Amino acid sequence: MKRKNKILLIGGSGTLGSSIIKSKSFKNLESPTKKKLNLLKRDSIKKFLNKEYSLIINCAAMARMKECEKKPKKAINLNILGTINLCREILEYKNKFNKEIKLIHISTDGVYASTKGNYSEKSRLKPYNVYGWTKMWSEEFVKVLKNYIIIRTRFFNKKKIRFNNAATDIFTSMIEVQELVKKIKFLSSKDFVGVINVGGKRESDFKKYIKYQKNIKPCKRTEIVKNLNFKIAKDASMNLKLFKSLKK
Repeated sequence: MKRKNKILLIGGSGTLGSSIIKSKSFKNLESPTKKKLNLLKRDSIKKFLNKEYSLIINCAAMARMKECEKKPKKAINLNILGTINLCREILEYKNKFNKEIKLIHISTDGVYASTKGNYSEKSRLKPYNVYGWTKMWSEEFVKVLKNYIIIRTRFFNKKKIRFNNAATDIFTSMIEVQELVKKIKFLSSKDFVGVINVGGKRESDFKKYIKYQKNIKPCKRTEIVKNLNFKIAKDASMNLKLFKSLKK
């Protein structure tokens, strides 16, 4: 089989996936619909892995925390079992063709406890809700592969900020999605293998959003959580030294 530098994007209809497509940063990019490539059906994955891909970017996930809490089984199926299926097919591809496919797997800062901030890749994992828990376990199955990058991140689309209020006392390393695409592109060109935090500087949600949504109002975290039946971050900021070291 002649090797070609094709890229398979899974989850192209989501915020990050659609931004990757629109950016046109990746040449020879193919992004099938969920109907054509369903991570819960190994046969549909196998059909695509019979093609010649050098890189897979997996953005597919059930990511809305509220939805994950309401439908934990569905979250487990897509976020964990779907990842298992993908990794199994990548391993089968390697055994069949003796070729490695690099996998970039999008994870979350929600695998950390998110209470004290400045979490490094070596910090203890302690998810605080269903979404974070499913992403933590999905990471473990990706690590079975030899050629992978797990990106722990949190992102938003500056053109689709639908909140009326944002907390002044919730801190993250959240990054605008177009900037995240650039960093994924950068990482895809590196020989790095492993887990890496990707984000921006530590800021409150309010300070981050007010740059793009001038009408947003400040509030406190307590005002947000009183209407929720699941936990959210206090300080999910990440240590970004590893990523910065790759740019030197």
